[in-house]
Amino acid sequence: MRQLVLDASVLGRWIFQPKDAVAGALRAEFEAGELTIAVPALVFLELLNVAGRQLRWSVDDLTELAERVQKSGFDVLEVDLARVATWVARGLTAYDASYVALAEQLEVPLATGDRLILELAPRIAVPPERA
Repeated sequence: MRQLVLDASVLGRWIFQPKDAVAGALRAEFEAGELTIAVPALVFLELLNVAGRQLRWSVDDLTELAERVQKSGFDVLEVDLARVATWVARGLTAYDASYVALAEQLEVPLATGDRLILELAPRIAVPPERA
């Protein structure tokens, strides 16, 4: 079975843009049991932040999103902080570094739409359409 780490840029498309073809293909593969998805726990905070602050969702919608992501079936894993520190030193925020560090730790690709991550971690990060 294939495994990926997905960051908030990709999961955001999955949740907030349900007609997005690339995110939809990843979702279909996951739902078919052909893909496992690993994430650091902070991804759920990032998704709630986007929904609440940028999209201005109501408390009921935010609560429903929180419940939905907690039941997602994703592998929520702890990240090695020393690996995060290495990527922060290379220029990533600690938040973005956590995705790269987790993918590096698991030796699987990170699907991301973040240009800086793609630039600084080309051996680990791939655009979602190439995941």
